[in-house]
Amino acid sequence: MTDLPRTQHIIASGVVAAVGVAVAFISYTQEPAAAFLFPRMISTVFVVLALWTFGKALMGRTKVGNGLDSRAMRNILPGLIVALVLVYWAAKGLGFYTATTIAFFILLSLYDPAPHSEVKSWIKRALITAGFLAVMYGLFAGLLNVFTPREIFF
Repeated sequence: MTDLPRTQHIIASGVVAAVGVAVAFISYTQEPAAAFLFPRMISTVFVVLALWTFGKALMGRTKVGNGLDSRAMRNILPGLIVALVLVYWAAKGLGFYTATTIAFFILLSLYDPAPHSEVKSWIKRALITAGFLAVMYGLFAGLLNVFTPREIFF
C-alpha cells in the first residue's frame, strides 16, 4: 500500500528540483557571463534548496501539509496576477524599474491593512515604494552590476 501524499510530495519536489536544475543550466550557459551573475547566484541557491527538499522527500523526512485552501488561494491570487503581468508583459513594455515599481505599489496597496480612505496611508505607500525602487536600483545597477531589461524608462 502506498502513501499517496508522500508519493505526491516526492513527485512535486522532484519536478521543482528538475525545474531548478534546468533554470540553473540555462543561466550558466548564457552569454555574456556578467549579465547572468545575479541569475546564476539565485538559481544556484534555488537548486540547492530544491535538491535538499527532494532528498528529504525521498527519505520520508518531510512534513506534508494539507496544501492551500480556497481562502489562502483567494488571498494569493491578486498578487499572483500582478506578478504574472509584470513578468510576461509589463517589464518588457514599461521597462524593468518602472514596471517593478508599479507592481510593488499595487501589491503594497492590495495587501497593506492601512485604510485606503486616508491620504496618510497613500503617502506612506508612495514613500515605501520609492524606497523599494532606490534599493532595487542600488542592488542591481550599483552593487551587482546586473543588466536589467532596458525599455522605455530604464
